[in-house]
Amino acid sequence: MSPPPRHRVLIADDHAPTRHDIRQALEADPRFEVCAEVADAAAAVQASLREQPDICVLDVKMPGRGVAAAWEITARLPGTRVVMLTISADDADLFGAIRAGADGYLLKSMDLTQLPAALDGVVAGEAAVPPALVKRLVTRFRSREARRRTPMTTGLAERLTSREWEILELLAQQRSTGEIARSLVISPTAVRVHIAAIVRKLDVADRASAVALFNGRTSQ
Repeated sequence: MSPPPRHRVLIADDHAPTRHDIRQALEADPRFEVCAEVADAAAAVQASLREQPDICVLDVKMPGRGVAAAWEITARLPGTRVVMLTISADDADLFGAIRAGADGYLLKSMDLTQLPAALDGVVAGEAAVPPALVKRLVTRFRSREARRRTPMTTGLAERLTSREWEILELLAQQRSTGEIARSLVISPTAVRVHIAAIVRKLDVADRASAVALFNGRTSQ
């Protein structure tokens, strides 16, 4: 009887030694094979569409932003699992990744020999999040998700593209137009065009109202 097919993994991280270490950890396990390695978010999206991996392991802080890549990959390849592997334990990165559709958020401080087991669990439908971060997720979403659900399920929010969702997330972090442009490596004009589209699609007066809706509040 032939062995089951191996899980195909794409690794995206701008630090070559880290990519090497992840590859070694995965290829030491017969359940996995690495189908691609890339160094930035744009290349991660392109390689994912080409290779259609089972799992993408993405760095949050790589050029182009791992969360942006997660938005695009999960939107365009719903059968592909996404796991963030990062040094960042910041709430903004954690919550942004989960909203983008990530199935896991792991820290680079972990023992990489445990990575195959974590990814195998993700393929089986489990979430890969360290216990220390689970508490923060529960606290955050218990207090805010119910309030966000009512205004954001009018059908309008579903019209936002993955890029518009990402820009709305950054606006909610109080980022300026220039900061968003630098973070996403696009022009300030492009950011303003996206914001105008967000305001129109959510049927609100301005960007502040869009952020208030995103945060589950109503503008006064």
